Amino acid sequence: MVMHVELQATCSALGYLEGKRYIKEPDCLETVKDLIRFLKREDDTCDIRRQLGHAGIVQNDLLQLIKYYKDDAVLFDTVLRLLVNLTQPAYLCFNNQIPEDKTLRNYYLEIESHLYNYKEAFVDEELFAVLTEKIGDILKLDWEHRQEEDKLTLERMLILLRNVLHIAPDPSMEKRTDDDASLHDQVIWVFHVSGMEDMLLYIASADDERQLCMHILEIISLMFREQKPEVLASAGVKKSKSEKEAEERELEMIREQERAKRRAEFLKQSSRHSRFGGTYVVKNLKSISEREMIYHKAKGDVEAITLNDKKRRTKIAKNRQPIKNTEVCRRSTLSIRLCLKEFCVQFLENCYNPIMFAVKDNLVREKTQDHDETYYLWSVRFFMEFCRFHSKRVELVSETMSTTTFHYIYTNLLNYYEMMITEKKEAKVWGRRAHLALKAYQELMLTLDSMDRSGNPQVMESSKVIKGNLFYMMEYRDIFVTLLRKFNESQMSRAYLKDLIESTHLFVKMLEAWSKKGTLVVQKKKTKRKKKPKEATLSERKSEKKSSSSVATGPSEIELEDMWDEISSDLSAMIQGREDIPTDISPFDAASEVDVDQQRVDAMIRIQDTLRDKKPGEALAIFRAARYACD
Repeated sequence: MVMHVELQATCSALGYLEGKRYIKEPDCLETVKDLIRFLKREDDTCDIRRQLGHAGIVQNDLLQLIKYYKDDAVLFDTVLRLLVNLTQPAYLCFNNQIPEDKTLRNYYLEIESHLYNYKEAFVDEELFAVLTEKIGDILKLDWEHRQEEDKLTLERMLILLRNVLHIAPDPSMEKRTDDDASLHDQVIWVFHVSGMEDMLLYIASADDERQLCMHILEIISLMFREQKPEVLASAGVKKSKSEKEAEERELEMIREQERAKRRAEFLKQSSRHSRFGGTYVVKNLKSISEREMIYHKAKGDVEAITLNDKKRRTKIAKNRQPIKNTEVCRRSTLSIRLCLKEFCVQFLENCYNPIMFAVKDNLVREKTQDHDETYYLWSVRFFMEFCRFHSKRVELVSETMSTTTFHYIYTNLLNYYEMMITEKKEAKVWGRRAHLALKAYQELMLTLDSMDRSGNPQVMESSKVIKGNLFYMMEYRDIFVTLLRKFNESQMSRAYLKDLIESTHLFVKMLEAWSKKGTLVVQKKKTKRKKKPKEATLSERKSEKKSSSSVATGPSEIELEDMWDEISSDLSAMIQGREDIPTDISPFDAASEVDVDQQRVDAMIRIQDTLRDKKPGEALAIFRAARYACD
């Protein structure tokens, strides 16, 4: 790959290796800053990043500057900034997605290969010793003596560790088997030897470093990305006779599968065709025509004969194909497993409850970045499973063993499912997140089930309280039925379906045991019954009769004539203008939905009522206003 002249000159001005020591150039600091400026101006093809990776600047220059010039604070911080930029994940360089264009995809794969080479260069005990020393020096400072530059340097070093651990392994390139040290295992071993694990444990347990809790949780999740909690918990424990026999049976089964595969390949490579085996007529089996089927192969089992051998299978669209499980799990060497086991034990005893409380608080208050809750879900599943297999001490995971954790995971699981429906382009990504939430929910139920069988009265009582809330709420009972009905193999993997079925079985089993104890509450919808009307008293009946009779009969003609005689003189004076008439009278309501004709009838009734109430002025005002409105 041809480098730009300016970029090549800049890389040459960093320094040189003399013997076993790296010597920097006088303008080394400005050169590193120039490289940072180059990266800011790179285009969508990431040409600067690819050229720097091809030149091996990280392995040959930047890491050497970190090791040999650690006391130069300004240079150390500037080189650290450049390393964080160069080691960031490849998909961040392409707008958080893997490019679909062929050319851009090749650039993406090229950056991935450079990142893998960077990870190999970080397998250096001396380098990690320098980083550990720098982190320790900053942590020794009190908060009032710690400057803003120190906080940024500490955070950048943690991000650098995260970037290195985030680089994906390449099993096809490494060709490592189980009980062998892969590249990721080598990085973890350097962590262990340099004392970086102790620094991570201290930051996770310190109350003054709560702002770094998400970085620590992300680093820990990447450290254990290829490990199984059950395997780590049993590391160093002598195997029983039954376990040895099970492993021997598994090995024999694998050997038998390999023999069958070799036998099938040998038969395929045979040069002699089967046309000399004869021609057969299959009775009671029609061919395409009406005649009996002619077969050219000797078949022992007639039922195995089929016409579907050479048919083309119906092609399935890419977006509808079943998802393949890409999760990589392997068994590391015994030394790696022992150091990781010790780390898990120390983390559970000293750090788990405080850091999970801080992370949950940040997630609830939305102080984190998008999708950071996945690290919380992974930690719940991994460390609770490790605790269940190793010590079975529920107090070590008491922070997440509660009804609120069930509710939090439940809401996230439903949210992921809804996002799979709305964002169909990212449905597979949301499906993986839903699988992570499901495994965390499953582990909570497994821990709850183990609490019932612990024999400790306090633990069993706590389990009873949580189960009471879990089985009482209808949402928790219906979640598994909903997920089973909505399963889509093009968005969710077979491993997700397996975990979902196992979780459903466990929930039904726990619910059955709970119901046998006689503590099950059957919920029914309450139906409101209509109350019977109370019997009225004798006085109320008499008053109702009087009012009904008065309404039915109304005033007589004589009474109406007497009323007219009383108001006629006043009404005549008002018509002639000798007395004032009210002006704030509105016969119609413009905003009313009642028809205009009906409002006219209502106006006539109002005029009649006001006359009977001996209000001739108001009646005349209503009459004139209604006439004016109708005209």
